[in-house]
Parts: sequence; C-alpha cells; structure tokens
Amino acid sequence: MTAAEDENDGRTTERVVIRNRRKINPNQMPAGESVSEDEAKAKAKEQAGGAHRAPETDENDASGATESAERTEPAAGEASGLGAELEALRTDLEERTRDLQRISAEYANYRKRVDRDRATAAEQTTGHVLTALLPVLDDIDRAREHGDLVGPFATVAESLNAATGKLGLVGFGEKGDPFDPTRHEAVAHQTSADVSEPTCVEVMRRGYTLGERLLRPALVAVADPE
Repeated sequence: MTAAEDENDGRTTERVVIRNRRKINPNQMPAGESVSEDEAKAKAKEQAGGAHRAPETDENDASGATESAERTEPAAGEASGLGAELEALRTDLEERTRDLQRISAEYANYRKRVDRDRATAAEQTTGHVLTALLPVLDDIDRAREHGDLVGPFATVAESLNAATGKLGLVGFGEKGDPFDPTRHEAVAHQTSADVSEPTCVEVMRRGYTLGERLLRPALVAVADPE
C-alpha cells in the first residue's frame, strides 16, 4: 500500500471526472452512461419548451372550438337550404299528381263518350236497315192474317223474323192493348161500353222498337169508354 493509499484509507473518496470542461458527479450519473454538455443543454431546452408550450394547448383548443363553430354554421345553413328545396319538390310533385289525375279523368270521360257515340252510331245504322225492312214485315203479317203464309215462303218469313229479332227489333200493337199516345197512332175513334179506358180495338199496322228507340208507331183504332 502506498502513502497516497494510506492517506485515503478510512474516508470516502470523491472522484471527479472532467469531460468537455464540465464537472460531473459520478454518484448522480447512471451506471455506464456519460452525459455531454450538449445533451444536457438539449434536455434543458426541452424542459423549458414544455413549460412554455402548455399555454399553447389552451390557445389551440380555443382555435379548434372557433373553427368547429364556423363549420357548424354553414352546415346549418346547408340543412335549411335542403329543407326548402325538398318542400319545393314536394309541392311540385303534388301539382303533377293533380294534373295526372285530371288528365286521367278527362281521358276516362272521353272514352265513355266515344263508346257511347259509337254505340249510338251503330244503333242508328241498324235502325236505318231495319226501317227499310219494315214494309216487307208488313207484307208477311198480312199474308199470315189471310192464311197465305205457307210452304217455303213461311220458312223465309220465319228466318227473316228471327234475324231481325237478333238485331233487337221488337214488334208491338195487339188488339186490346191500352192506348199509349207515345207508341200508338190513332187513325179512328169510337166509344164503347166494353172498355173502361182508351183501348186499341183494331190494329191496322204494327209498330216496332229498336232497344229504347221507337222506329215506327202502331196504327190503331181507339175505343173510348161511354
């Protein structure tokens, strides 16, 4: 053991390490790690910067809130505009629906009118044809009254009556029918105790109807009560 070792024996020895002109206490430095002066300055600046950046956080929060409010206002305005546009579209749709309903009703009425006119025209045409055949039917009736409706002529007469009946021709006018001035044409008048109301006592010519249309009135003799 040397004299220097004898002098340090029995008391705590403090070693001083000099690096980069800086005094470092070995007891405060982690084992195996050496800190340079530049690194120490950098850490000091980071700590100082953290202390000064704390208020900036509040300023950033305030700025973010302002920007959020600014974004909310245009969004509210845009929603209001969309609502007005939607209402306008709804109104336009209602108008178009009413127009469509009106056009549909007009078209339905038009079709009914066309069908009615077509049916009337067909009935009138049929009526003209049947009216032209009425004299032939009158001859058949007279032949039947005189007993001349026999043989092949009777067959033709029956076929003609069946064909006109299919077309809607209906004959009327029988002896004993009540007199109807809308259907009968009186060509003779007489009084009789045998009747209680004006009555057809003789039929000179039968009348005919086609559906509800009167093609020809019946010619009759009328007896009035005494």
